[in-house]
Amino acid sequence: MRSPALRHVLTHLVTPLLMCLGMGLAYMGAFVTPEPNHLPVAVVGTGPETKVFAQTVKDKAGDQLDVRTVASRTAAVDLLKSRDITGAYVLSAKTPELVVATAASDMGATAVEKVFTPVAGRQGVPLKVTDVAPPVSDDPTGQGLFFLLIALSIGSYASVAALGAAGAGLPLRIRALLAVGVSAVVSVIGAALAGPVFHLAHHDLASVWAMSWLYSAGILFIGVGLHTFLKRWTTLAMMVLFVMLNFTSSGGLFRPELQNGFFGTLHAFWNGAGFVEGIRSLLYFDRDGLSGNVGTLVAWLVIGLLATVVAGAVERARARRAVQEEPVSEPEPVTEMAEAEEELEESVAV
Repeated sequence: MRSPALRHVLTHLVTPLLMCLGMGLAYMGAFVTPEPNHLPVAVVGTGPETKVFAQTVKDKAGDQLDVRTVASRTAAVDLLKSRDITGAYVLSAKTPELVVATAASDMGATAVEKVFTPVAGRQGVPLKVTDVAPPVSDDPTGQGLFFLLIALSIGSYASVAALGAAGAGLPLRIRALLAVGVSAVVSVIGAALAGPVFHLAHHDLASVWAMSWLYSAGILFIGVGLHTFLKRWTTLAMMVLFVMLNFTSSGGLFRPELQNGFFGTLHAFWNGAGFVEGIRSLLYFDRDGLSGNVGTLVAWLVIGLLATVVAGAVERARARRAVQEEPVSEPEPVTEMAEAEEELEESVAV
């Protein structure tokens, strides 16, 4: 290509075009056609009639439902609050009841209601729906936590571009300290949004802040570490890790039982899922499963710290080699500034 300027522009268009493709594949693959995929439900009752009914529901649903029987409504409620099932159908000739926990997943509760409403209709009786874990009135769909995740993620991964580009001349230890400070600020903003601003969290706001810090710090340290190796491609890598794969597998809109196996598998260990499910556990389910969710966030932070340590060792080795080699002319300040500005501009908020 004869024109260096045109080649320069085309090279920088690769990143946004790959973002376009990746976002389309990830978001549309995860959200466009949600349908039950081994959605766990229970039928409440004892005796052969209950087992026959449960098997009939399973036979008709196929792989869409995983149906079990439980002996009592109390046992079904316990399973709902531990999020082992999405809904429980209480057999009754006159007053059949569907028990759900919408704080775990509003979409999941809607899905099981669609499954069992026709069943009650064939009996000629209305279906009573009972919600044993409703979200707060300020967040009636329970999806506010997903949008909190988005705010924290954007504040974190966009800051990586600033630390990597504008702070490229700083020692890595200074960039690491800045990452700690930025994650503290991002988490305070998150806690403010969740608490006094939008009232998603009516209690345990300090714990919400702590989990927000763990989540944000993990992203920032991973980004700081990756920037040493990827440079201007760091933004694309962060978008893949913490937007394309993260938002779609978090369970904030659709839990894994309403998605295909790929996103359901990621939900088991990705940091966004750890954050969303951890906050749900904290706010609505008496901390059930919280330790595992916190463990997920800690594991991602440890990965980030290790990446930063490795990056520091590489940068020190590069500096020693540069001292041993013949001195080379310094790049023009204008060029350095232009490269930094280009990298910052490629930090795209979603």
